Amino acid sequence: MSTIAFTVCFAVWTIFSIIGVRIKDELGLSETQFGLLVGMPILTGSLVRVALGIWTDRYGGRLVYTATMLAAAIATFLLAFAQTYAQMLVAALGVGLAGGSFAVGVAYVSRFFPAEKQGTALGIFGVGNVGAAVTKFIAPFALLAWGWQSVALLWSVALVVMALVFWFTTGDDPVIRERRAGRAKARSLRDEFAPLKDVRVWRFALYYFFAFGAFVALALWLPRYLIGVYGFGIATAGMIGAAYSVPASIFRAYGGVLSDRVGARTIMYWTFGVSAIATLILSLPPTDYVVYGIDGRMGFHLAIGPVAFIAVIFVLGFFMSLGKAAVYKHIPVYYPQNVGAVGGLVGMIGGLGGFILPILFGMLNDLTGLWTSCFMLLFVLVVVSLAWMHFAIRRMERKAGDADQLAFAAQ
Repeated sequence: MSTIAFTVCFAVWTIFSIIGVRIKDELGLSETQFGLLVGMPILTGSLVRVALGIWTDRYGGRLVYTATMLAAAIATFLLAFAQTYAQMLVAALGVGLAGGSFAVGVAYVSRFFPAEKQGTALGIFGVGNVGAAVTKFIAPFALLAWGWQSVALLWSVALVVMALVFWFTTGDDPVIRERRAGRAKARSLRDEFAPLKDVRVWRFALYYFFAFGAFVALALWLPRYLIGVYGFGIATAGMIGAAYSVPASIFRAYGGVLSDRVGARTIMYWTFGVSAIATLILSLPPTDYVVYGIDGRMGFHLAIGPVAFIAVIFVLGFFMSLGKAAVYKHIPVYYPQNVGAVGGLVGMIGGLGGFILPILFGMLNDLTGLWTSCFMLLFVLVVVSLAWMHFAIRRMERKAGDADQLAFAAQ
């Protein structure tokens, strides 16, 4: 039920990836303004994750999850009646509450499973990212038939229905039941926040900034990119964006299984290595070359066609999905008593990637005039992440020396 609820929440969280294109045309927005509108829900959904994660640890996921969905439903309903750009930005902040559900689900679900199964369990929960595909599959047709306002109204109703279903079909987690029975005490806020001083938490957050933040940014940006670069219609661009989101979400469960089996560290090396190659390829702008040969000048044109682009972006999405699961495999292992706070912070930073990156994509388009500039930025981000991870691991290995400690750290 947590996974299904997260799917609905994620569909609402990424609603502007489709309706934002129509709003951009209606209001005559610049690329930067469009990036800000698309990213605004991601900002709210990111910033509230620490608070929601801690509240889940203290009051239980059933209550916090339900309340979060109902609050997001109200904002999504009001979005349908916004008319100016400022009103839409304000409504988008409320819509973003749906994205905070991830921190709730991680803290809630992890308590039902032992450490050796949490990678798989949280990977399955993370499949809810497929909600981005739900929006891209369904929203374009509702938009073309009844207008973008109808999409907001339909999605708000879906949230209310899901909140009611979740409340009546789930129960409290084992820790909350223990507290209510008087056999356990709630932790202090100081204890909840204590692990956030550990630099390792922030390193995990950077990993998630790429693995999740860049995934969200691309899920939001792809329809606009495909329309601008390859001239696709909004329905076609939405379908391709959905096709990207589906494997990039479903394979998160497989990433959780692999993290349990071979270690999260190994999965992160594969994620960053392949992603570096993919973003490097995608960052190459269309170029004309002139070569002076034996018989005179010879011209060459180098560009990534739509088929090649889709193939590479799917590979990138697949390895991002593995990386998302691997990052969250680390958290219950290193911080079993602080999953809500640590998972909330890591999720917040990752979510901020989904907010900041679309804005930077739009700014880079305006500044450079290159559509591929977004992938240039992602290439730099993944290389920095890979370098920090590699040097941190080497330092850990030098300090540990003990094979058993190394085997544990690899998880």
